[in-house]
Amino acid sequence: MFSQQALNAYKTAERTTVSGRETEARVLTEAASKLRHCQKQWTEAKRTGILHEALRYNQRIWTIFQAEIANGANPLPDAIKHNIYQLSRFVDRRIFQVMGSPAPDKLDILIKINENISAGLRGL
Repeated sequence: MFSQQALNAYKTAERTTVSGRETEARVLTEAASKLRHCQKQWTEAKRTGILHEALRYNQRIWTIFQAEIANGANPLPDAIKHNIYQLSRFVDRRIFQVMGSPAPDKLDILIKINENISAGLRGL
């Protein structure tokens, strides 16, 4: 009981102290991790489920990014919003390509995009 209360308190504190950039970096890193895990499990029978879950997770993230840049109150410069939009369209197309014709090497670019954007958000 106490450990669950402590965990809930930690999660609440983390939500209020972690920046938006760090949250975005974290979810992109998680998406890259899920895709990489799928590559490692490619020959396993459960691969299809792992692949679909990883692709859905990745697509949700990029859909949120699209919605955020479409928000009129978003303070990013128009050029950056345009670049994010173009990148998100590429990600969408790649996800559908992988769904239509799965291959582990097709995940490489999605992993690299997520990792590079995550590193940029963290200032690495």
